[in-house]
Amino acid sequence: MTTHSPTSISLAAAAKSLESGLISEHDAEVMLARAIEHGELHASVKRWATEQWEGRQLPGNINRLETFIERADLAAWAALAGR
Repeated sequence: MTTHSPTSISLAAAAKSLESGLISEHDAEVMLARAIEHGELHASVKRWATEQWEGRQLPGNINRLETFIERADLAAWAALAGR
């Protein structure tokens, strides 16, 4: 299991916090994964091996349950992204 700080949340939890009537939880996960992949959002990333995949894929095979984002980094990214 990936270690993380008490001030971080999983990508899945971050996506849930961004979910709204305009964007689904999965779409928010994809948006976060793309931001991580493009270096716009720092995260402690864990990737799935193809044979381990759980649920719908995210860019870069990012594991949504074991990838962690610092809350401050998420807030800064969301402010820049207009979320």
